[in-house]
Amino acid sequence: MIRAIIIDDEPLARELLKDYISDLGGIEIIAECSDGFNGLKAIQDLEPQLLFLDIQMPKLTGFELIELLDRKPEIIFSTAYDQFAIKAFELNAVDYLLKPFSFERFSEAVKKAVKRIHSAVNPKETVLKLEKLKEHLDGSKDIINRVVTRTRNTIVVLPVYQINYIEAQDDYVMIYVKDAHYLKQKTLSYYEKHLDSGDFLRVHRSYIVRIDQISKIEVYEKSTYMIILKSGERVPVSRSGYTRLKEILDY
Repeated sequence: MIRAIIIDDEPLARELLKDYISDLGGIEIIAECSDGFNGLKAIQDLEPQLLFLDIQMPKLTGFELIELLDRKPEIIFSTAYDQFAIKAFELNAVDYLLKPFSFERFSEAVKKAVKRIHSAVNPKETVLKLEKLKEHLDGSKDIINRVVTRTRNTIVVLPVYQINYIEAQDDYVMIYVKDAHYLKQKTLSYYEKHLDSGDFLRVHRSYIVRIDQISKIEVYEKSTYMIILKSGERVPVSRSGYTRLKEILDY
C-alpha cells in the first residue's frame, strides 16, 4: 500500500479523491488536510510517499508548501486553474489534474506515481529532486507579495510590505520587520529579482531596503553613506547603491 496525504481546502474535492482512491485500491490515505499549514505538519510527521496537492489555498499555497519541505514525496497537483500546469510539470510533479477530472484521468496519474515511487530506490535522488524543485521556484520571474518561513515549529507568513530590509548571510538572508527578524535559506539575489523594484532597492552587495522606510541618508565616511530607516536601524550604502538611490529618489 502506498501511503498518501490529501491537501485541499475544498471538502468536495477531498471527498472525490477519497472515492477515486477507494475505487482504485493500492493507496492508504494516512491524512487529509484542508490547508497548507496542517498539510506541512502531516507531511513532516507521517512521511507519505504520495501527495495529492491543491495549488490555490488560503494561508499557504501548494507551491509555498513545497518550498518548506525537507523531504519530497511524489506529488500529483490538482487545481481548477490551468495557468499553473506548465509550472507544475517543471517542478517535476508526477502529474497535473485540472478540476473537474474523471476517474480515468485520475487513474492515469496514479499509475505514473506508483511507477516513480517503486523506482525511487535511492534516498539521495529524492533529496536531489527537492533541491532542483526549489531551484526552479527560485528561477521563476514571479513578483512575490509575501515570504513564508519557519521558526522551529511555527510557520510565519510575512507580507512584503512589513519588511524593512534584508541582509545577506552566506547562503541565507535575515529578513528584518518591526520588532523581529527571520532567517531564510535564500540568496539576496533571489529577493532582488522577485521583489517589486518600485518598492525595494539593493543598496549594497549585502543589503536590500524597502524604499518607503528610508528616513534619511547620511555621509558615513569619505564617499560612503549610511541609510537611516524610520525604525532607526542603519544600513550601509555602496557607491553603486548610492547612485541608484539618487536616481530613484530624484535628488
